Amino acid sequence: MRFFVGRVGVMKGTVRWLNDVTFVAESGSGHSVVIDGPPSEGGRNVGIRPMELVLLGLGGCTSFDVMSILRKSRQQVTDCVTELKADRSDEVPSVFTRIHVHFIVYGDDLKEAQVKRAVSLSAEKYCSASIMLEKAGVEMTHDYEIRPSK
Repeated sequence: MRFFVGRVGVMKGTVRWLNDVTFVAESGSGHSVVIDGPPSEGGRNVGIRPMELVLLGLGGCTSFDVMSILRKSRQQVTDCVTELKADRSDEVPSVFTRIHVHFIVYGDDLKEAQVKRAVSLSAEKYCSASIMLEKAGVEMTHDYEIRPSK
């Protein structure tokens, strides 16, 4: 099963300093996000923190996989929410030590085996962010729940 078409080996982006600890990051595809530090470090709380962005990138990556797999298996998903919880080291660098990814999949007549398979495939084979973090020593766990359409 292959989900991506084209070359995925090269990725580019830029991060431009605005002031104090505030930056604008632009992806190679032309999308931007404001990054800011906490007020205790001179930030003004006008943007996302860098490690939050890493965590949300993981969430986006695995959500993309899970939804792609569920659509290809013809599951009638009406919503999918991915909740992320990360523990960080108290020491500098304050790296992630443990991340739990919880999927809430909404739909009608969803097959649990298909949802379980999608989450497992993402975690073990397709999600680059999840696999990269795990290889870096982050304890990764994943689970899911199925709910009827809202």
